[in-house]
This record gives sequence, structure tokens and C-alpha cells, in this order.
Amino acid sequence: MKKSFRLRSGQAAKAHSGSRESGSTKTRPAKSAWLQEQEKEEHSPDARGPRVAVAILAAGKGTRLKSQLPKVLHEVGGKPLLAHVIAAATSVVPSGDVFAIIGYEADHVRQAVGTTGVNFVLQAQQHGTGHAMMVARDALSTYDHVIVLSGDAPQITPQTIAQLLNFHLDQQAAMTLLSAELDHPTGYGRVLRKNSRSAEVAAIVEEKSASAAQKKIREINAGFYVFSVPELLTHIEKLANENPHGEYYLTDMAEVLCNQKHRVVAWKTENPIEVLGANTRAELSFIDAQMRARKCYELMAEGVTIYYPASCVIDSDVQIAADTVIEPFVQLLGKTRVGFGCRIRSYSVIRDSQIGNGALINPGSILNESRVATGAIIGPYSHLRPGSDIGEGAHIGNFVETKKARLGKGSKANHLTYLGDAEIGAGVNVGAGTITCNYDGAHKYTTVIEDRAFIGSDTTLVAPVRVGKSAYIGAASCITEDVPEESLAIARAKQVVKEGWVKNRSAPKGK
Repeated sequence: MKKSFRLRSGQAAKAHSGSRESGSTKTRPAKSAWLQEQEKEEHSPDARGPRVAVAILAAGKGTRLKSQLPKVLHEVGGKPLLAHVIAAATSVVPSGDVFAIIGYEADHVRQAVGTTGVNFVLQAQQHGTGHAMMVARDALSTYDHVIVLSGDAPQITPQTIAQLLNFHLDQQAAMTLLSAELDHPTGYGRVLRKNSRSAEVAAIVEEKSASAAQKKIREINAGFYVFSVPELLTHIEKLANENPHGEYYLTDMAEVLCNQKHRVVAWKTENPIEVLGANTRAELSFIDAQMRARKCYELMAEGVTIYYPASCVIDSDVQIAADTVIEPFVQLLGKTRVGFGCRIRSYSVIRDSQIGNGALINPGSILNESRVATGAIIGPYSHLRPGSDIGEGAHIGNFVETKKARLGKGSKANHLTYLGDAEIGAGVNVGAGTITCNYDGAHKYTTVIEDRAFIGSDTTLVAPVRVGKSAYIGAASCITEDVPEESLAIARAKQVVKEGWVKNRSAPKGK
């Protein structure tokens, strides 16, 4: 019995059901009957199928972007174009079976997406998409089929990739191309089918070569393919570069394989948006806006309130739990996770941070690589720099900056304070204007403030220094030595009052 190709276990659930994970809490809808059947088959003894690779075309410069940055590293939805395509590909096949064919600024591309675990094939000289597959010949030679994706088309979904592959396998084709129907197909190659009811492709005609009648065809070649590897590698040398650019086009493999009596078919996606590539800054902006709008509506469908979604910037990998409220002009970036029942108020910018259930982020707060525990309150206008860890029910208030600082449960620093390289226990009150002096010009040192200590306003703590449990620091003190628990430390100059000083100062001096 012929088996269909499945999304990878685990990845399938996320792709199919739109599950979210926020903080320490997971919410996952019930698995569909389709997914349960796929996972059951995956564990059956005869589940082994064909070896499938994915090749991602990512070698180009993108001259129309007028940028020194490689085309595939321009960002939409908060991460590089190529990273989106890799994420879709690795939901279908393991990362070890994904090959990114890179060329322009190859080292930069490797550095940007190397953590994904995919392989890289270097196309040192870029002579077209067909040439890219020639360069990848050795890497692909042990596979039965290869899916070819475009590294600048970030909206492609795992479902579409899997459906395209399954159609290819069902049709027993040498080449399957993904097509789409556009209202305005100008500029795209047109797909000519053998007849209106046939999956078989007679030819792909480029815009410049199309007749007036062919230009009326709205079905276009999207630039995504599946090939039977033996047929591809056997005939790829038949590609010619007799064109104005002297390049080898993978599109021409349709004609080559048809001439060799091999089966070439097309499968049309119902969602043309996902095949659109980014060739200009305007197209990047358009795709970014689409992705962010779609992200907002996905989150709202899962129980998140977003006021004025068009004003918010929410990256693709952000996860937010139900009953959280996102006010206008909020930015949630990177891999930020937000728990249940939070409120993120206007003009806050949060990157790569974890926000616990029920937390309140007041207006204008900036959080970067930080953690905020359940019920904590941040802001307004707080700045949490990397390594900040704000405990349950703690308060970080107006114009307070933290860096690599840990605050325990219920501790407070509500005004005009800098806490850097600090370990602060539970129930601590940090008065306005307090500074931990953590840097001596060469090294960083830690300040430790133990549970229930009270730090008076305008205190300077010169690290390394420790304040013991339940100790008090008098206002305006400069603390340079450890303070034992339950002690009072006062370190400031003795006040001197000179009565009548002003009068005496202003009196005329004798001759």
C-alpha cells in the first residue's frame, strides 16, 4: 500500500493545530484525527518510505535590494527570510536532510542560520538555479527525491510542502512544480498543461516568450519543485545557458524531462500568498506586514486581546497565552514568551524575554533577554537589560534600570535606581536613587542584598559588598563594607550647621 509523506512528529502538531507554549505553561488543542493517524503510521513497522531531501536556493545577492547584506538575510516577521524557509523545511524532514545552497557572503549566511542544524552547499560562482543543483549533485546523490525551495519566499508552509511532495509521489513524477493562480500574473512564467483536466505539464513559458494568448493564462510557476533525484541528476547536464544572462535555469528541466518522456506535473496551491518572494524593499515591507497581521489574528483566535493590531509589531516566534491584553504600539520581538492574563501597555518593547502569568508591563518599558515572574509589575519607563530576573510579585518602577540583577519575591525598586550585577533577596525595599557601583573600570563585581533589607534613598553600594538580612541602610549612605544582618549602617559626612552664615557673608567688610 502506498504511503503518504507526513509532517515530522511533534512538528506536525504545532504546524497543524497552531499550538502555543508560553512561559512554563503549555496549551495545545486536541489532536485532529488526521494527525493521530499520521503518528500511528509513523510508528508502524513498515513505515519506512523514500529518502527525501530539501534543497533551499539561497546563493543570490539580491541586487534590487541595493544592500550589502545577502538577500536571504533581510528580515521579515522578526527573522531572516532564509530562517523562515528553514523552519518550514525542518517541519517536513529532519534538519540533517536540509541543504541550503549559499554563495554571496556565504560565511555571513552560515553564521546567521548555522544553529538550525542544516547543511550548507557552496555555490561559489552563481550561474543560475540550475547551476545551484549541479553544485549540490554530490550532496543529493543518496536521496530518492528532493524538494527545492526558494530562500526568499518566507511564507511557504509545512503543509504546502508536504502536500506538494505527496502529490509528486502519488503521480510518480520525475518533476512536480508548485503553481499558483494570480489575478495579475505579469512577470511570471505561465504553466501550460496538456489539457485543462490534466496534472501533466506541457511546458513553462516565460513572460518575455509568451504569446498574447499565453499571457492571459493566470496559472504561474511559483519556483518550488520536487524532483526524482535519479532523473534530475541524469539529465541536469542537458540544461543550456543560451540566454542573455548565460545562466542555467531549473525551470528548463521541465522541457528537458518532457523531451526524455518523463512525467512532469503541476500542483496548484490554494493560497498564492505563500509563494511570493521578496525582491525589493517594497516587497519586503509588504510580506512583513502580511506576516505580522496574520500573527496578530492567530493570537487573537487563541484568546489574546490585541487593541489596534496594525500598530503592534509581533515577531513570528513570539508566543502569548490566552487572556493577555496587548495595548497599541507594543513591540514583542524575538522568542519572547508571555503567560496568561498579562497586560502589556503601550510603547513597551520586549525582546527575547519571558513574562510570567498575570504580570503587568506598564507603558514605555524596555525588556531585553530578561525574565519577569508571575504577578510582577514593571514600569512605567523601566529598562531591564540582559540577565535581569524579576521575582514573583516584585516591582520595578519609574526610570529603574537593571542589568544582570535578580530580585526576589515581593522586592521593590520603584524609582530612579540602577541595579547592576546584583543579587537581591525577598521582601527588600530599594529606595529612590540607589546605585550599585558594579564596575571599577576593569572588572565587574556583585552586590548582595539579603531578604527584608531596607535600602534608604540615594544609597551608593560599592561592590563587592553584602547587606545582611533585615539590615537598614540610612539614606544618602555610601556603603563600602559588608553590613551584618539586623544592623543599621550610616555612611555619610556629619552635618554641620553654621547659624548666621548668610548674614555674616553678606555684611560689608571693614577697610
